[in-house]
Amino acid sequence: MTTYPAFANCHSHAFHRALRGRAVGGADFWGWRDGMYAVAQALDPDLYHRLARATYAEMALAGIGAVGEFHYLHHDPHGLPYTDPHAMADAVIAAAWEVGLRICLLDTCYLRAGFDGAELAPAQRRFAYPDAEAWASHASTLASRYADNPAVVIGTAIHSVRAVDETSLPVVAAALPDAPLHIHVSEQPAENDACLAATGRTPVRLLADAGVWSPRTTAVHATHLSADDIAILGASGSSVCFCPTTEAELADGIGPSVALRDAGARITLGSDSNTMIDLFAEARGLAMHERLASGTRDGWTAAQLWQAATSDGSASLGFEGLGGFELAGSVRTAGASEPLWAATAADVVPPPDLDPAWVQAELDAVIAEVWSRT
Repeated sequence: MTTYPAFANCHSHAFHRALRGRAVGGADFWGWRDGMYAVAQALDPDLYHRLARATYAEMALAGIGAVGEFHYLHHDPHGLPYTDPHAMADAVIAAAWEVGLRICLLDTCYLRAGFDGAELAPAQRRFAYPDAEAWASHASTLASRYADNPAVVIGTAIHSVRAVDETSLPVVAAALPDAPLHIHVSEQPAENDACLAATGRTPVRLLADAGVWSPRTTAVHATHLSADDIAILGASGSSVCFCPTTEAELADGIGPSVALRDAGARITLGSDSNTMIDLFAEARGLAMHERLASGTRDGWTAAQLWQAATSDGSASLGFEGLGGFELAGSVRTAGASEPLWAATAADVVPPPDLDPAWVQAELDAVIAEVWSRT
C-alpha cells in the first residue's frame, strides 16, 4: 500500500447528503432547489449534528482530511435565532471533530431572495440576517469561539450576488479580513442575466468592483464566465472550486478550468451537494469535462489534479498539511502507474478508529429521520 496526501474537500453542503438517491424532481437547478429547501426545513441542531457527522465520516473514509462547509443554516425554521445563535454551526463543527476531520466553517452571509426585492421564501428565512452588519457581528463572535482550535478555521462566505446586495459586499469581505472567503459565482446563466440586468455587470465584475477578489478568496463553480471574468480571477490570484459531480447532476454546465488555471487562478475541488463523496471522481470529472468541452486530452495532468485536490485545496481552507491516507490495491488500480485515474473512494484504507458499517447504518437511520420530518 502507498500513502498519499489527504484530500481537501473545498465545498460541501453537508445537509444535501440527505438528497442522494431521492427523487426530488426539478428539470434544472431551480426546480431541484425546492426539494433541497424541504430538507433544510427539517433540521434542528441535534439532527443536523447527526447528519453532518455521518456525512463527514463518509468523507474521512474517502481519504478527505479537511472540509470547507459552506454554512448558511443559521436560525430555526421560522427564521428566529436559537438561544445560542451559533447552535447550528457548533453542531457541524462538533460533527467534524468527532470523526477526525478538520473543518473550515464558512459562515455565510445571506440577506435577500434576489435582485428584484422579492420577499424571502419561508425556507430562506433561516438563512438570512437583517443586514450585513448583524451577520458580521455573528461571524466575529463565532471566530472568537474557535480561535484556539487548530482543527477549526472560521472563514466567511457570500452566498451569491443574488443573496447579498452590492453595498453589503465590502462589509462581508472585511468581516474577517485574514480568513478564507468563499462565494458561489455564475453557477447558472439565469444568475448572470439577472446580475447584468440589475447592475450592468457580471457577478465576477461586480465582486471585483467591491474589492472581493484576492488570494484568500475562492469562487465556487464559476461555470458561465466571460473572457474578462477569467482575466479578473486569474490576475487576483483567487482560487476557483469546481464540483464536477454536482455540476453534472444539476445540469449546471462545464466551467473553463484550464483557462482559469492558465490565467493564474488556483483550481480546487469540492463535493458540494454530496451526490457522491469521492475526490478521485471529482478530479477525473474535472479532466473529463474539459476534454468533452475542448475536444483535446491534454488539459490536465495527473500531477496537476493531485495539486488541485490536495495542497491548493488545503490552502484555500486555511490549512497546511492534512496528513495522508493509504490506497489499497484493487481490480481498479491493477496495472495503473497513475492511481488517480483508476482508484475510487472504495480503495482507500479506512481509518482504524472509524467503522464503515457504523457509518452506513447511521446514514440510513438519520436520512430516514430527516425525510420523516419533511
